[in-house]
Amino acid sequence: MTTLTDRLRRAVRPLDDPPTPPGWNHAEIADVLGDDARRPAAVLVALVERASALHVLFTQRTEQLAQHGGQISFPGGGIEAADTDAVAAALRETHEEVGIAHALVRPFGYLDCFETISGYVVTPVVAELDPGYIALPDPREVAEVFEVPMEFFLDAGNLHRRRIQWRGRPREIFEFPFQGKNIWGATAAMLLSLVRRLEATS
Repeated sequence: MTTLTDRLRRAVRPLDDPPTPPGWNHAEIADVLGDDARRPAAVLVALVERASALHVLFTQRTEQLAQHGGQISFPGGGIEAADTDAVAAALRETHEEVGIAHALVRPFGYLDCFETISGYVVTPVVAELDPGYIALPDPREVAEVFEVPMEFFLDAGNLHRRRIQWRGRPREIFEFPFQGKNIWGATAAMLLSLVRRLEATS
């Protein structure tokens, strides 16, 4: 029987085919930020196989952070000079933010790059996470670590769209409200990229 994890493995870009900038949303972001170089970053889209269903791992940032305070995101951050690639950066940031050891994470692919209004070009690394992990979040950065069933994001009725004004220009943003939490912005857009890839995979 083909599982959701099997379909996800076929849907993403393999590790030997990493994405390169620009992001799939470059035209929209360039309209706001121009074509200046974006700072490279990586996030970990960690999938946890529970007995009940496949789940996705998220963090909620602490309110006092200068950027993205209080927002829900994937573990991740800027790619540093010592990082060999996006996978190394995503694993390092996940360990620093959430305390999850590299040995518990099994990367198997990528989503396409995504550009943010804060000036980053993000490479999402998709991985399996050992369900026995214990989160030890850095209290300076992460207020909470939680999971959401992947099936929730596959239900089109859970996706919301909203138009906002950013620097005097209209922008459409995506949202997935879940049990009092709002997964929105770049995180929701990357989730939607994963969902679209999955829908295109038989």
